[in-house]
Amino acid sequence: MNGAAEEGDRLAGAPHPREAKALVGHAEAEAAVLSAWAKGRLPHAVLIGGPPGIGKATLAYRIARFVLANPRGDAKSANSLDVVPDHPVSRQVGALSHPDLLVLRRIAGEEGKNLPSVIPVDEVRRTVPFFGSTAALGGYRVAIVDSADELNVNGANALLKVLEEPPPHSLLLIVSHAPGRLLATIRSRCRRLMLRPLSVAEVARAVENLADAIPDLPRSQIKEAAAASGGSVRRALELLLGEGLEVRSLTADLLARLPAVDGDALHALGDRIQRDQGLSVFAETVEDWLAAAATETAAPPARLARLAETWEKVRRAAVEAEIYHLDRKPLVFQVFSMLAEATR
Repeated sequence: MNGAAEEGDRLAGAPHPREAKALVGHAEAEAAVLSAWAKGRLPHAVLIGGPPGIGKATLAYRIARFVLANPRGDAKSANSLDVVPDHPVSRQVGALSHPDLLVLRRIAGEEGKNLPSVIPVDEVRRTVPFFGSTAALGGYRVAIVDSADELNVNGANALLKVLEEPPPHSLLLIVSHAPGRLLATIRSRCRRLMLRPLSVAEVARAVENLADAIPDLPRSQIKEAAAASGGSVRRALELLLGEGLEVRSLTADLLARLPAVDGDALHALGDRIQRDQGLSVFAETVEDWLAAAATETAAPPARLARLAETWEKVRRAAVEAEIYHLDRKPLVFQVFSMLAEATR
């Protein structure tokens, strides 16, 4: 597979989850897989769910490497899913060249073509002949879906057909950011591993592990990004690789002055968001602030109602600005006008 092609499951400027050397957090999920492996009861399908950026794909590739590196079903006493980086399977999985691994994801098929919005159904249908053939190395055949949220109805139904009649020694690892939205028939045929958001310390440690592979990463800001990440390594990297931390800081400073509003500062923030595409950081910072303000036990009911209404209006305005590519500066003024009124 062309490594230069645009990949829907990769954050630009950061290593791909299949290249990760370690998994931070999620020890319970890893232990559950190892226990099933040791007992010879590895399920034919595993649904790995949880919020974006917390390590679901990293875990899926770790499971795939471990299973493919032990084709005879050995390593029953292993206490982790680690496979050394210089192992042939590690290199093959990293290059997506292992004959017994199939990865279903969004990828730009040819140079100059746009990344598809969904995983094409024809890609999903490849699982039928893939699982129908004998493993090249005599062990498992492993397929990873990253992510199932990017399947349309036809793709989901094609995946379901494979789940309904799984052949022996087949393993389907399904990554999902919102498992509850998947077909109930898909969920019912999978062993579920639900992952939680990471702690601030875990996010910081995970980013530190990746820092050597990202030369321009500002290490001095890792702790700040981890604290603002909501438990997501991907979110922390997005903040560090762009100028999201500065947008967040500017927004937080203006929020701290409410109900007073500084027009010059709003102009500066609007210009920055317009230039750096920091709309999502701006919206999330405002929404987090509103959510925190609404949880104050001393807040009277009328104030809580205003904050809740404002949260919904801010969310709607940000979505519309994103969808219709609206000018960011009027949005900033509109949001802070609503916030000032709600906090008076």
